[in-house]
Amino acid sequence: MSKIEPKKTFLSRIRAYFLTGVLVLIPIGITIYLTVLIVEISPNIIPAKINPNKYLPFNIPGLEFIIAFLIITLIGMISLTFIGRTLLSFWERILNKIPILRSIYNGVGQFTKSFASGDNKSKKIVLIEYPRIGVWSIGFSTGENKGEIATKIGKGKNLINVFIPTTPNPTSGFLLMVPADDIIYLDMSFEDASKFIMSAGSINPGFK
Repeated sequence: MSKIEPKKTFLSRIRAYFLTGVLVLIPIGITIYLTVLIVEISPNIIPAKINPNKYLPFNIPGLEFIIAFLIITLIGMISLTFIGRTLLSFWERILNKIPILRSIYNGVGQFTKSFASGDNKSKKIVLIEYPRIGVWSIGFSTGENKGEIATKIGKGKNLINVFIPTTPNPTSGFLLMVPADDIIYLDMSFEDASKFIMSAGSINPGFK
């Protein structure tokens, strides 16, 4: 005989409805909040002299954000042309002659290229015990550590450079040098790992 489930009390139903409402409203509220925030900061994206809203008789919310998006997209399109690649190459040669700017530009350039690349095989998703033993963090293995650091710290161990991203922005975080034996490699894709990080773990890769 199947068990007869006890009827829910009025208070238990109210509590269930309330929790369901909270779960429904949280993503909606965050979406609305971020939308309003973007609209509010968008006037600062474009200088006042070339801001269309400064000359129109009425204000169009978010217009600056749309223009900034179009400008960035246009720059991306031009950079893929022969003229664009020539200008970028010329710009890089100038920066490479300036000691401090050379280091910053090359470092940031390599970092952004690694995240923009569509090759998931070059982005190895790993687990390490951080910030202490028993607590796990997900990270991106960016390659084996070689040179002076590996020689002085490694002591015969292979060190792997691991980037530990922060939530909800996976492009900021910490660079750790971890012994290869302390790393667990995952089969997770870069996109799934990014969703997991940006959602603060609410989206679990491979969970159905």
